[in-house]
Amino acid sequence: MAPWLYGKNSYLNVALLISASCIFAVTSGYDTALMNGLNILPAYKSYFKLTTTTKALLTSSTYIGSSVSCIAFGYVANIIGRKRSIILSALVKLIGVVLMAAAQNVAMFCLGRVFLGLGSGISGTVAPAWLAETLPVSFRGRGLSLIYAVWYVGSLLAAGVTYGTSSYVGDAGWRIPAALQAIFSVLCLIILGFTPESPRWLVYRGRNDEALDIIARTHSNGDMHDPVTLLQYKEIVDTLNWEKENGESLGYLEILKTKGSRKRVMLACSVAVLNSLSGNSIVSYYLGTMLTNAGIKSSHTQLEINICLSAFCLVIAMIGSQLSDKMGRRPMAMISVGALTVFMFIVGGLTAGFGSGGNQSGVFATVAMIFLFQGSYSFGCTNMTMMYPPEVLNYSIRTTGMAMWTMTVNLLGLFVTFAFPFALAAISWKLYMINAGWDVLEFAFIYFCWIETRGKTMEEIDRLIDGEKHSDVPDLDVVVQGKIDVSDALGRVDLVGDTKTTRAVVQEA
Repeated sequence: MAPWLYGKNSYLNVALLISASCIFAVTSGYDTALMNGLNILPAYKSYFKLTTTTKALLTSSTYIGSSVSCIAFGYVANIIGRKRSIILSALVKLIGVVLMAAAQNVAMFCLGRVFLGLGSGISGTVAPAWLAETLPVSFRGRGLSLIYAVWYVGSLLAAGVTYGTSSYVGDAGWRIPAALQAIFSVLCLIILGFTPESPRWLVYRGRNDEALDIIARTHSNGDMHDPVTLLQYKEIVDTLNWEKENGESLGYLEILKTKGSRKRVMLACSVAVLNSLSGNSIVSYYLGTMLTNAGIKSSHTQLEINICLSAFCLVIAMIGSQLSDKMGRRPMAMISVGALTVFMFIVGGLTAGFGSGGNQSGVFATVAMIFLFQGSYSFGCTNMTMMYPPEVLNYSIRTTGMAMWTMTVNLLGLFVTFAFPFALAAISWKLYMINAGWDVLEFAFIYFCWIETRGKTMEEIDRLIDGEKHSDVPDLDVVVQGKIDVSDALGRVDLVGDTKTTRAVVQEA
């Protein structure tokens, strides 16, 4: 992409990068709330003559497509680049939206959702890696946490649209909400035209001049002589050269080769478990069933609660996003999981006691606990979804590791969306108790196994896992905080670049 398209203003470049990455999360949030809303709409259920099996199939079919594409693009993204992969994902999603909106039967609607899943698998694997590799460390936490915080923007939009079209006569009530998903893919394609490629991908491909230029554009308003920009560039070059010299490849076998790689993938996939098995998926996809079990039978009332819940979660997620770099990853995750565990136990108890709907106070209390549960999840777990995995994965396994993360999300998502309707129908409130017990184990894993990545560059995180940093560049926070003289830091490292442009810049600096 021509440099003039993304300009030299670092704040603008950061905003465009975050916006492009966030749009796919808005799409995901819209799709989740769309299916939640459609599963409540009588017109949708009658058009497809839904049974418990077909309802679960249509809801979970996106995971099928996503499972295929994430594995492919864990490797392909290292060849064609992060940005081109995301462009392709937006185009594939458009195909899925057309098939869904025009569906004449269950098979066609299901195929559309498979295509939507194909696109989501690509973006879910590549977008977090692209953003983590391109953003300055001072924006990385907030930028990555925003990706899924804005999930609730899509959720709120879908909840509002399905509520608004619920009174439409005929199948327009569900076709219009399905078609509106196309807006997000079109917006993403437009914004991507003004964003740069990952500088780490460029360095790995030997395009160092372009990488230095992009680091300058995202860190120092295009100033390639800025000392911090040069130090960041050198740290990236050193680390990627070390990975190459030590035989680290970009294939899937690399994630199993060393103890460090296995630990990185385990940490990344633990976030997938938080994302899928904390109980939030029950609320996201089957809120209607939960409310029915709690004693609220009216589909109109259920849709209103769906809108309010999405708005509430959006506010909480945005608050959590702004606190992510202040609190740190581990404390935020532990607070979130600890609180949602308590509220899930309470939801189970209240549903057991007042599920008949005869006691209005009990019903209201159940709804309140559902809000507090989902709010607790939104505060920390939502923000960790796309923030923690790419941070703990080093370059050689970043996209393949993210593919494993996406595959884990998909497999667990298939399990939740296909099995939980039957479990809810069979054991009702007992499912909440079982899920809460599982959440206790999640809390223990975070406490004993997670590392803290706040405020560290992607290359500095290596020290926490491998025991050493693979560059002689001083840590960035030490330089920025003035604990070491910048000129001294520059003098301590060999900043000679690999190409004519970088050599010239270094000599001038």
